Amino acid sequence: MYVIVWHFQVSSGRERAFEDAYGPGGDWARLFERSNEFQGTELLRATVDEPLDEEAAKPSGRDYLTIDRWTSRGAYAAFSERFSAEYEVLDERFLELCDIEECLGHFETVA
Repeated sequence: MYVIVWHFQVSSGRERAFEDAYGPGGDWARLFERSNEFQGTELLRATVDEPLDEEAAKPSGRDYLTIDRWTSRGAYAAFSERFSAEYEVLDERFLELCDIEECLGHFETVA
């Protein structure tokens, strides 16, 4: 399994639009599903509970993680090459939804 994890801080008031676009049934997942090697997307939202450490910053409820799963690194690479134009169109279209967008890394499962 090959996994890509992204962190987003969503612009205030854009949370619903972000969830619709980036969630399991959203525009990104529908693009990824054009590959039979795509295994699904998970969308996580930070809780707004009080932090355990009093000095830590309190989450705003606008921080999200996406976890995209692929069968292998090669499968993701093949998808990226084949659908790069469509990927760029979506990336540009949803740019305004986020204040921060950062890839936290690409990971492979350990046997």
